[in-house]
Amino acid sequence: MDFLQIIILALIQGITEFLPISSSGHLVLPAQLLDWQDQGNAFDVAVHVGTLLAVCIYFWNDIKALWLGWTASLIKKQPSHEATLSWCIIWATLPALLFGGVLSLLGWDEKLRSTLVIATTTIVFGLLLWQSELKGKKTRELTEMTIYLALLIGFAQALALIPGTSRSGITITIALFLGFNRSAAARFSFLLSIPVILAAGTLKILQLVTAAEPVAWDVLIYGAVIAGVSAFLCIHWFLGFINRIGLLPFVIYRLLLGVVLFCLYFAIEF
Repeated sequence: MDFLQIIILALIQGITEFLPISSSGHLVLPAQLLDWQDQGNAFDVAVHVGTLLAVCIYFWNDIKALWLGWTASLIKKQPSHEATLSWCIIWATLPALLFGGVLSLLGWDEKLRSTLVIATTTIVFGLLLWQSELKGKKTRELTEMTIYLALLIGFAQALALIPGTSRSGITITIALFLGFNRSAAARFSFLLSIPVILAAGTLKILQLVTAAEPVAWDVLIYGAVIAGVSAFLCIHWFLGFINRIGLLPFVIYRLLLGVVLFCLYFAIEF
């Protein structure tokens, strides 16, 4: 990988990991337009580590409060909002881990990574995001999250295993349909990303350890840093502007991206 390729792929991962626009949909474009080879498991691990560090640093105070609340609920049986939210995140993570494991064992995770699938899901779930923006009541705060509501969001997150869906996109969509305001929906989506990215990163590390391929550490470090910095800035920007700009710009962007991907698919196939 040359330095330009490292920058572009790391930026794509860092920015699209947390915006509701599908990282897989964007990672298809460089390969199709520039005829780049797959970046490999090692680089995937690096950029995932970068985005994980970014979200952990940004939400460090929240993570610390959630951890203290959760441990207090276990040891002292002391209820709190932080303890409830911690359990909500844990329960909401389980469906994605379960379905992700099944897909990986069956080998369907790679079979679904086609331009046609990604183009279709980019548009379909973009339209669903638009409906949630129009019809969601946006009155619930994060303090009103319950295990039941979290599980609904968690099962929706499992759909993001289908490339092009967008993990942040589908979780924000369902949270809006459930009546949460934009900030609460986005915040829960970001906190929910931590165990999922950690699990995905761990799986990729195991794949990397078992694969006998050389490791270019400089490439991995550059990729992790670029992905991490861009992800951190993206989280800050998104949380700061979501209530002012709404989600319609992301819906329009997804529809345009889906059309481009369909054009690429048919141009290659026919």
